[in-house]
Amino acid sequence: MNTVWSQFIQGENTLYYSRKLRFCDVFAERYRSLLKLDGRRRLKILEVGCGPGALAGALHRWYPKAEICGLDRDSNFIEFARAHEEGVEFVEGDATALPFADGTFDVTISYTVSEHIEPEKFFGEQLRVLKSGGACIVLSNRRTIEVKAPCLAESEFEEQFWRRAAERDGSLEKYAVRKYPLTEAELPAAIEKYGFGDITCDYLATGLTPDDKKFAAIARDIIEEGRKSELDGLGSAARSLPDFVTAEDVQRMTALIDKKYDERLAQYERGERQWDTAVSLIMILRGTKN
Repeated sequence: MNTVWSQFIQGENTLYYSRKLRFCDVFAERYRSLLKLDGRRRLKILEVGCGPGALAGALHRWYPKAEICGLDRDSNFIEFARAHEEGVEFVEGDATALPFADGTFDVTISYTVSEHIEPEKFFGEQLRVLKSGGACIVLSNRRTIEVKAPCLAESEFEEQFWRRAAERDGSLEKYAVRKYPLTEAELPAAIEKYGFGDITCDYLATGLTPDDKKFAAIARDIIEEGRKSELDGLGSAARSLPDFVTAEDVQRMTALIDKKYDERLAQYERGERQWDTAVSLIMILRGTKN
């Protein structure tokens, strides 16, 4: 059982609920236009590094005729995905040694995974399991703009806590997080180097603004995602630094986090618009197996 990522890097709630919003149906048409997949076909699609399953679930909604499989090496993510996303097969496995026969899939897709895996293994395995003419799609988060509501500003205690934790925590280096970053020019060059042709590169900006009326159905979810992310981060810090993070720290930090997000929700309910927003610029790279 491998639970390193969910325990020490990003928890299930952080990844699932942030991606649930990033791949919400408000953006469906924009994604479909750039993914360039034929929804009329019974495609076999593999998501490599699916985490807790949010993107795989979105693909199931957007391409109902397709057969979707999500793979991740973290046992907690796979368990969570199976409990939260119906109609998708989830498999525990390693992206550098995919447990599938050659030529199994029409499409492989990943989101913010390529930077963590040695490129030759990452692309080589996807090339192997794709059918001739199959598509490898890499979604990579390149830039983020975040404007928080004033009530969500960190208190002095929170700032000091996170600063001291960052000084002591070596999890990113220990677990090789973002060991293989590639620039906007290097990433398409890599997919071409490792066997793919017909390379295309597009960009999609997705913005989540709870006070914008088009997000009314998920406005509370947008706000709550921030709470979940901060609490998950606190849990990861407590597990990574058991000699530093005390029970009292966790209790006080939890209370401060809850107080901030309770106030932001109350502001929303009162109609006090803050126009806080989170914008992601996502690179969508596509290559074809010759």
